[in-house]
Amino acid sequence: MTDNTAGPLSRSLFARAQTLMPGGVNSPVRAFRAVGGTPFFVASAQGAHLTDVDGNRYIDFVQSWGPMILGHAPACVREAICRATETGTSFGAPHEGEIALAEEVSRRMPHIEMLRLVSSGTEATMSAIRLARGVTGKTHIVKFEGCYHGHADAFLIRAGSGAATLSIPDSPGVTPGTAAGTCHADYNDLDSVARCFAETDGDVAAVIVEPVAGNMGCVPPVPGFLEGLRALCTEHGALLIFDEVITGFRIAKGGAAERYGVTPDLTTIGKILGGGLPMGAYGGSRDLMRHMAPSGAVYQAGTLSGNPLATAAGLATLRAIGDDDTFYERLETTGAALEAIVSETAQAHGIPVALNRVGSMLGLFLRQGPVRTWQDVRQSDAAGFSVLFRALLQAGVYIAPSPFETIFVGSAHDAPILDATRAAFDQAFAALARTRKDP
Repeated sequence: MTDNTAGPLSRSLFARAQTLMPGGVNSPVRAFRAVGGTPFFVASAQGAHLTDVDGNRYIDFVQSWGPMILGHAPACVREAICRATETGTSFGAPHEGEIALAEEVSRRMPHIEMLRLVSSGTEATMSAIRLARGVTGKTHIVKFEGCYHGHADAFLIRAGSGAATLSIPDSPGVTPGTAAGTCHADYNDLDSVARCFAETDGDVAAVIVEPVAGNMGCVPPVPGFLEGLRALCTEHGALLIFDEVITGFRIAKGGAAERYGVTPDLTTIGKILGGGLPMGAYGGSRDLMRHMAPSGAVYQAGTLSGNPLATAAGLATLRAIGDDDTFYERLETTGAALEAIVSETAQAHGIPVALNRVGSMLGLFLRQGPVRTWQDVRQSDAAGFSVLFRALLQAGVYIAPSPFETIFVGSAHDAPILDATRAAFDQAFAALARTRKDP
């Protein structure tokens, strides 16, 4: 398949960008290295669509990698941001918007009695790990192969997402000493977690997990996995950290903790929390969070933490989602419809697929199922995914340019959007089938 992923204006911009930014991008997966071709450059976004600088319009299932659960540029969020700009864009001082957002988070996630706002999911996860080590006095953390918790050194050990896309599971610049403090386990395998506790003589400060793995496609926890993690952490005096940067406010009003009925010690959130602006947070019980400076000795700070524009956008988003389950019931219906579209069009062209879905998160794997582990994910047909991605883009549908990412559904994906999506997937699977028939 020829390079049809970008028009002439996008190609020109990409050439300029490559002289100024590593790979021409500010986040690696955007470079399209895993799927081939040249990335398109966005001119505008509205609802379920992106429009590039060449005038091409795409149905967007990336949603800025998850935050845009209401679709792009919803009126309520734009109005909230505009109102916030009238009083200033950054204070470096406390303001009431921080309190209002924290109250809204705590109301939806009651196990978060106290939190600290930061500027990204990475900042949230690295701060939570520091807090866990500071509270427990222990050294090691346990993370899961294929799970991605941001680009802090301690997490770039057998990570998923962009690190896997670029075949860099262990980044240069991560010291042996840092790597030695991270014990990797297998997602959905409690025995591997127990081995980490045994191999470190119980010197584990925290187990950090994506309760639904969203950085190796979408891989849900098998029954008993999260409950088992809770029990192991309690037994060994370690903290259980749910990385809900993706799942927070996406799979339930109270995130994965509500959906699965398992309460972590600490939770990290982001993406939807900022309503499309840079925002993250970490939190837990008052007893734990009071160890953070200035109340306690564990230090963390940030110039733009609690930014008034981001808090306004996040608060508007959460209020638009509402207090009952109606919003999530609609997303469940839309997610199920998209899952059926992918399954039926793949089957029509004889393409084996495994699909994992949790609410509005969908994982598409070009292989027979089931897919429960990082090893299962890695057996997907990466070359075939490249063909599928580029054919979808040509048909006007944008999914993440990596086989290790999640397809996201939002409230802007209505029935006409899904009809157009069906036609695009039918065309794309037909293109993939043709490549498999060619000698």
